[in-house]
Amino acid sequence: MRLPGPLHVLNEGLAFLLEVVAIVALAWWGFTTGGNVLVNIVLGIAAPAAAIVLWGLFAAPRARFKVALPVVLLVKAAVFGAGALALYGVDHPAAAIVFAVVAFLNTALATLDREAHFRAAPDADR
Repeated sequence: MRLPGPLHVLNEGLAFLLEVVAIVALAWWGFTTGGNVLVNIVLGIAAPAAAIVLWGLFAAPRARFKVALPVVLLVKAAVFGAGALALYGVDHPAAAIVFAVVAFLNTALATLDREAHFRAAPDADR
């Protein structure tokens, strides 16, 4: 299923916004969840940093390592899942559910769109 140009751009923009929301949610959770200030600072920096590094290495459009689609999807599920759990952890269960559903639908649609694009142009670099 290949999305028309404007819908492709909108879906890619939504994907970027979801990535940012996941990182912000992880920072929010980290800075508010610990038992003391030092733990909060460490978690508030380490949780989003780990997500950013993981995404940049394996899931970003220009990822450092080119891996198979199942690995990319696993990394996306881990980051988006952690973002949803972080929202739940800061007492926003409805936002966590909405975020998880939108991230799932966006990722599924983007995956189908990219696969259709690459099937149409087999010499393209994935």
